[in-house]
Amino acid sequence: MTAEPSGQDMRPESPKPRQTRRRLRVCHECDWLVALPPLRAKQTADCPRCGHTLATRHHHPAERSLALAIAALVALALSVTFNFVSFEVSGVSNRIELPQTAATLIGFDQPLVAISVALTIMVLPAVYLVGVIWLHAGLVQRVTLPASRYVARALSHLHPWMMADVFIIGALVSLIKIAGLASVSLGISFWAYCCFAVLLLVTTQSIDRDWMWFSLAGEPLAPEGSRTGNLAAPQGLGGCPTCGLVNRLDGHGHGRCRRCGERLHARLPHSLQRTWALLFASAVAYIPANVLPIMTTTYLGNSDPQTIIGGVVELWQAGSIPVALVIFIASVLVPVGKLIALAWLCIAARHNAGYHPVTRTRLYRLTEFIGRWSMVDIFVVAILAALIRADALMTITPGPAALAFASVVVLTMLAAITFDPRLLWETPVPEPSDKEARHA
Repeated sequence: MTAEPSGQDMRPESPKPRQTRRRLRVCHECDWLVALPPLRAKQTADCPRCGHTLATRHHHPAERSLALAIAALVALALSVTFNFVSFEVSGVSNRIELPQTAATLIGFDQPLVAISVALTIMVLPAVYLVGVIWLHAGLVQRVTLPASRYVARALSHLHPWMMADVFIIGALVSLIKIAGLASVSLGISFWAYCCFAVLLLVTTQSIDRDWMWFSLAGEPLAPEGSRTGNLAAPQGLGGCPTCGLVNRLDGHGHGRCRRCGERLHARLPHSLQRTWALLFASAVAYIPANVLPIMTTTYLGNSDPQTIIGGVVELWQAGSIPVALVIFIASVLVPVGKLIALAWLCIAARHNAGYHPVTRTRLYRLTEFIGRWSMVDIFVVAILAALIRADALMTITPGPAALAFASVVVLTMLAAITFDPRLLWETPVPEPSDKEARHA
């Protein structure tokens, strides 16, 4: 369902007093001010200008999210309790639990990589699920539990950094890499974590943010004189990126949300400068990430350092073409493509904003979505380093490129977050001609 007004009729409306009582929303990708239509279960409200989803309604949202979050947390608890995976080669065997995939990296002097692995696959998802349970347990009982607004704000910030689904792909790639060298067995923890990854994904999709904030804090009246079917910034308005409420901004285009307390900006401050800085840092880190070995395999006393490209070539030559393609796409094409795409969007926003904004906004959404999948290679290294420890017979150790590549992933994700897609929709101010400049 498209939010009012329709995409075919975007003519400015005169301000009407009754509009201050309508549920208004500002699209965070194109800055269009719209009024949400009444929504039933399984319906969504999309921006008529760029197609961004503004609200999604579900059947029994509190009970649904609460049940899914509890099930996901139970699955996570099971996955850290039992054996994750084991291997055996020439009478030598080893088995690991899920936390060891991060803890082992500390022993290899990779504490930052270990922290990033632990946070993305266990800690942040657990915190997220506990927050969902806390919020929706109160909503089911029709009471607002302490600190609910702070918890609800934290959920939106945690979401991009949970990578359970990416870890599962990394685990499958790891198993395929060693299947030809050793006998591999999957433990209860592996299957529990697969269930957890699916349940976590469904839980994040089940949260009805619009309904949740309305239930927590109601819907304050929209600012007087708000005109739907127009840009919000010229009206001195800004939509909260966390709870969606439309607020009046100060003369400098800043403010705080009346409902959740989030900082508001008509445009993200220094968006292009910050994005360029993060992209430059990512490009610098990408050089050692590809030149240095990401892991070293020791087999029968012979050490074989492997770079990312070297690992792809080895998988290809071994006949594991699908796995080689997955690693190549996630570790080579995605980081390079994201760097190029974000750099081009920064240039487009600076010099020719307002041209083909829908296409460019879709490109931005794609770059924001795919960035996290580059962590596959880091998870592969973490799993293999923890699992393959058979002294001189077979051992895998993480290389110096692991930290560099993890830095590339984090920096490119931050670059996508700091880029303000609303800049792509702004009409550039024409430069005065020589005659006009002389006259001025």
